[in-house]
Amino acid sequence: MSSADEPERPPCPPFTKDTALKKVQAAEDAWNARDPVKVSKAYSADSEWRNRDEFFTGRDAIVEFLTRKWQKELDYRLRKYLWCFTDNHIAVRFEYECHDADGNWKRAYGNELWEFDDKGYMRKRQASINDVPIKETDRQFRWERT
Repeated sequence: MSSADEPERPPCPPFTKDTALKKVQAAEDAWNARDPVKVSKAYSADSEWRNRDEFFTGRDAIVEFLTRKWQKELDYRLRKYLWCFTDNHIAVRFEYECHDADGNWKRAYGNELWEFDDKGYMRKRQASINDVPIKETDRQFRWERT
């Protein structure tokens, strides 16, 4: 399906503070559900990603990446915060917590730069992320996923 054939995915650019906040909350909610296919639908069919040191393009690659990510990063919990926005760009800061199969917890801190097409699909995502080991008792994000 070409982007011309896809329905709008509101809110669409140009963003206001209210619509940018809605876009950020929708992304947080989707990522916390940990459903790679559902998450991938927010991105354009040819979306370009940089996540840490990985570069890839397209929804199939997004699904593959997120599947692999959430197989390793267990009990993943994420918070995203609007940093700034312009017409079709949003910048967020985020933090998430998860553990590996051995029970080692970490908190990751990062920034994302997002660019959207006219229909509201994210066509570019660049993420810079740093990890900090934490103890299970130091966790901050303890809600159940929805």
